[in-house]
Amino acid sequence: MSSPLSQWHVLPNEMKFAVIHQLDIQHVRAFATVSRDAYSLSIPTMWRHIHLKNCEALLSYVQNVPSTYHRFIRQLTICTKPASTLPDRAVISDALSALLAQCSQVECLNLSLESTLHESVVPSFGCLSSLKALSISHCGHEQNQPLSERLVVSMAATVPNLVELSLTCIARSVIHAPELVGAYPFVPVVVGDRNIPDHPLLGSELCLPSLLRLPSLKTLRVRDTHLGDHRWSTTPVCCSLQVLDLGSCYHESQDFNRICTERIVGNVGHTVDEFSLATAISAECLAPQAELTPLKRLRKIHLTHLFPVENVVDTLSALSDSPVEQLSVKCHEDDVVDMCSALVDFLNLRVERGQIALFKHLSEITVDTVADIDEKVEVKPGMNISAVQADAVKNLQAYCRDLHLASVGATGPKCASDPSATLDKSSFKSATVLTH
Repeated sequence: MSSPLSQWHVLPNEMKFAVIHQLDIQHVRAFATVSRDAYSLSIPTMWRHIHLKNCEALLSYVQNVPSTYHRFIRQLTICTKPASTLPDRAVISDALSALLAQCSQVECLNLSLESTLHESVVPSFGCLSSLKALSISHCGHEQNQPLSERLVVSMAATVPNLVELSLTCIARSVIHAPELVGAYPFVPVVVGDRNIPDHPLLGSELCLPSLLRLPSLKTLRVRDTHLGDHRWSTTPVCCSLQVLDLGSCYHESQDFNRICTERIVGNVGHTVDEFSLATAISAECLAPQAELTPLKRLRKIHLTHLFPVENVVDTLSALSDSPVEQLSVKCHEDDVVDMCSALVDFLNLRVERGQIALFKHLSEITVDTVADIDEKVEVKPGMNISAVQADAVKNLQAYCRDLHLASVGATGPKCASDPSATLDKSSFKSATVLTH
């Protein structure tokens, strides 16, 4: 009888690669130490996900890792925050350009940038023909080292087939937002980015609204960024956005952020399937489209933990004509009681207007706290969970059960509630499900 080792050796390499790819990364690394052949077989899996945690790691990686390995990378995460002294931005830009130019198969790229890069980095993004998801965030000092919208837009527009784009803490350029210079509330702006060359598609209009001209884009997330550019409402939309996630600018007021959100929604909302909100939306925003169904494809609504609790009912009512099926809400622990009360008020309004007139396709409501994102554990005796918060969740669940028993006929929607909410050390997750 042949040994397992001899059976392994007769397998074709394709099957060996498939087996190794199923192993946990620590087991792959252990297997790679067995022999030279095992190491060669492990390279595609070991290099599939690469995470460079600071600029020193980036520079060391580029200098010491054979360039032939880079073609195996599928997901690449890079942070340019220094562990000690920040090198010259041209050095970081050159290292990043050299690496990206050889990552021909990367599908997901996450960049966390300490400061702006040299404009020479832009052409390297044109080599990323397999890249579908790009995330760019600023991790440096917003006032002293802002990250220019012109550079970010140019990088994103240079990716040949970009589908998902996430931007966090991007600064407006003085070229596109001169009105912000020296004006209250003193939003940080970038100067000295005029040397970024024109883009073949966008020309000199490297402002954030020009992202709507990228034809392959399906998902756009913009958070902690000033969205006050009026061109959001006038830029021709060349993409069919399916997911739209809009945050807010903490320098500005809630009303200002609401106007910015409404401006964007009014231009791109007709194709959006999933919408994440940090600010309120008024019914007046959708009034010009009254002859059509506002946000006619909207199926999922997410209210972030920054969403003002007092605007929940009004915003959901403004979106009530959309075919929404799922509603998810995140809130701070201190807002649990108020959020549950607001959702009960909304469900009351749904009953008063009739379920056919208000969110008639609604099938699921999920409420959880921000603390639940990373950790969920079972409730155990002695855990510090607020009785008031637990009662608020139970009351919301009980309301749905009562709604089913008292208000729904045999052919109407049934209301059910998950009796076992999942809680973490100091918060909860409540799933209230309404099924037709």
